Amino acid sequence: MDGQEFGGAQSPLRRLKTARLAPYLFVFLWSTGFVGAKYGLPYADPFIFLSLRIFIAAAILIIIARILRFPLDLRKNEIVKSALIGLFLHAFYLGGVFFAISKGVSAGVAAVITSLQPVLVSLLAVNILGEKLRRTQFIGLVLGLIGVVLVLGPTFDSSVSKVGIAAVFVALLGSTTATLMQKKFGAGIPMLAGTAYQYLAAGAILAVGAGVTGGTHIDFTPKFVASMVWLIIALSVGAVLILLWLLNTGSAASVSSLFYLVPPATALEAYALFGEKVNTQGFLGIGITALGVWLVIRKKN
Repeated sequence: MDGQEFGGAQSPLRRLKTARLAPYLFVFLWSTGFVGAKYGLPYADPFIFLSLRIFIAAAILIIIARILRFPLDLRKNEIVKSALIGLFLHAFYLGGVFFAISKGVSAGVAAVITSLQPVLVSLLAVNILGEKLRRTQFIGLVLGLIGVVLVLGPTFDSSVSKVGIAAVFVALLGSTTATLMQKKFGAGIPMLAGTAYQYLAAGAILAVGAGVTGGTHIDFTPKFVASMVWLIIALSVGAVLILLWLLNTGSAASVSSLFYLVPPATALEAYALFGEKVNTQGFLGIGITALGVWLVIRKKN
């Protein structure tokens, strides 16, 4: 990320407050993506839905960059790197999740599988990024995984689509790869321009996927439009920019551990919006997950 983007002129106190609030805002926004998918997917095929969403988000970022006079011209290698990150983070991750939900996989099951990302990132980051994993962080990762399973374990069902489950694992590998790539060589790329190129590359791949599979149907109902607007503004612009900023300013393991909080947050939102109840086991899992994340992200004394 370019150091002058989003905060270069802020006071130290304001930057500190922003840094403290950013992880919690990210968790909230990211968790609503599963809810947004549940609202919108009944009215559109998954790949064309995502392609339209991502192209619109790219246009918004380009307009913002123009207004704020942030650079949009990147070197060829930066464009290639941004396109690769976008392929894994948006085409594979989002495409996998949306395809799985369209095949009947519940948002909860998709959330719990993709929340395994911190385990993969933390283990791979040791060799790929040279990051050290403290004992308390390892304990936190294990606790986070246990908590997630407790929250969403009852949602697993033998009738769940096997193709859909496979798609969620593709999404898991996509988000893991994108996180490591962003941390390894994405920090030096201007954030707005880099993200715009990510979206343009991923949107093109998803559009091809929609055409190849014949999934190009969209029914512009009020629910679909509301879902699309929220997913673009809150997720594709807000949450993704926060995620990239967090990756550029923190360790891959610490940032990835935030994904452990997404399934519990999704479960609570599903209860509030759809009446899906959270039992005692679920609340216990939420507490264990929160403890695990705290152990991972807390500063070493």
